[in-house]
Amino acid sequence: MAITAKKKGKRKLVQQKRFCSFCANNLDIDYKDFKKLKNFLTERGKVIPRRISGNCAAHQRTLTVAIKRARFIALLPFTVSK
Repeated sequence: MAITAKKKGKRKLVQQKRFCSFCANNLDIDYKDFKKLKNFLTERGKVIPRRISGNCAAHQRTLTVAIKRARFIALLPFTVSK
């Protein structure tokens, strides 16, 4: 969600401040809640990086561990089948 500002014919992208949704809403990360974990996966099944998702470092590490646990017990797929 970038805001564009026009200056002498050139467009400049201004990034909005991202915030950790787990810190802001005081949410817990649980590997059994696969619906919440799906929001942090790409269509191919990769974990969305921290700079894109906006998570803090501590919650991103916890989220990655939870996704790996959910994959291991088959709540989430390792890859997407065609």
